[in-house]
Amino acid sequence: MRIITGTAKGQQIKSPKGVHLRPTSELTRSMIFSILESMQADWSLVLDIYAGTGSLGLEALSRGAGWVDFIEQDPKCCAAINENLSNAGFADRAHVYCLAAMKAMSSLKKRYGIVVMGPPYKDTSFLEVLDRLSASPLVGLGSIIVAEHSCHLPLESGYGDFQLVKERRHGETCVSIYQ
Repeated sequence: MRIITGTAKGQQIKSPKGVHLRPTSELTRSMIFSILESMQADWSLVLDIYAGTGSLGLEALSRGAGWVDFIEQDPKCCAAINENLSNAGFADRAHVYCLAAMKAMSSLKKRYGIVVMGPPYKDTSFLEVLDRLSASPLVGLGSIIVAEHSCHLPLESGYGDFQLVKERRHGETCVSIYQ
């Protein structure tokens, strides 16, 4: 797996050994960022929840995001994200919070222009995180929330003030974008 484009194009993204992950494929990342680049998005602050290897946040940094906060609860994954940030030259433009998503949301105090979420497909608790996020001060007018999820778990047409603006499917993967 590698960063697709931008300043770190081609940089390898390492996965931690002994951890079962479903990293976001290059095709899905390409689709997500193509859509985001066509929208009026604020790239200054990006939040990557359920970060795993950090592939979504790393791609955002490579494409010009000012700062990315990564949320991941597995310590091995957090170490891999930090290593990936260092290898790509982005360690000074990011922070990794090694916490569960719900706990991290109550700790963060920033307002993000873009939030990307790639939870494990079988973890339906992310619906509660999505609902809480949409009503939190972490997002506001103009923010965009991107949720990658299983097509077998359809999402609502809206969460709080956020409405579904685009939905794309590729195999078992659905990407729902809210604004």
